[in-house]
Amino acid sequence: MADDADETLALVADLTAATDPKLRALAKQLAGRLMLDVAARATRKTPGIGRLVTDKYRDSGDIDIEASIEAFEGTGRLRRVKPEELRVRTWAKRDTALCLLVDRSGSMGGKPLATSALAAAAVASREPNDYSVLAFGRDVVVAKSQDAPRASGDVVNAVLTLRGFGTTNVAAALQTAQDQLHRSRASRKVTVLLSDCRANEPGDVEAMALGLDELCIIAPAGDDEEARAFADRVGARLAVVNEPTEIPALLAQLLETT
Repeated sequence: MADDADETLALVADLTAATDPKLRALAKQLAGRLMLDVAARATRKTPGIGRLVTDKYRDSGDIDIEASIEAFEGTGRLRRVKPEELRVRTWAKRDTALCLLVDRSGSMGGKPLATSALAAAAVASREPNDYSVLAFGRDVVVAKSQDAPRASGDVVNAVLTLRGFGTTNVAAALQTAQDQLHRSRASRKVTVLLSDCRANEPGDVEAMALGLDELCIIAPAGDDEEARAFADRVGARLAVVNEPTEIPALLAQLLETT
């Protein structure tokens, strides 16, 4: 990991499909821990998504004079202002629900598989109480549903079992993401699509995308032309990933650009 984290994650991801049962089990255990550790460390370094709000007095934030004006009026004499009468301007994290869509129609070994697993770990680290993970080719598989708790290590390992095959049904994936996010009460609902966006199954992909609250796309470097064109047409935010370990920072960048 110290010498080349990306190659190490790719190797461990491949070993989760080893023919030897003991090696396969050890690789899954190690891969899950590594992915979650990398994602958690990156998430801790990244400031949270927030908005400036007026709230009751606390030891952080600046006094909101306008909102606190009643504390200084109406007496005509000196008196001690009580802290509970004051209001402050402070940052509050916006409640967010995430749905990750992993495209498994192409190559799903080595770095592509590690990238997908690390994306699941990053989503789980950012919103551990309100997220879902879906994998799609021709059909959509729910690795974790929005309203059902599941250990994050199990979610990462579910992604690591994916192998690429079949066609790419982007419309069905986006529709399932919308269905999952409808189960959340969060004020912000974001779909994260990890794909080259090369759809080859029937369905109105653009209509499905426009029906989502927010869509962020992470496309593979060197194969992002169609993803860029699609993002432009539907107003999605887009980032391009070169190496697996870039995923947590890219996710943070996309979520903090509103």
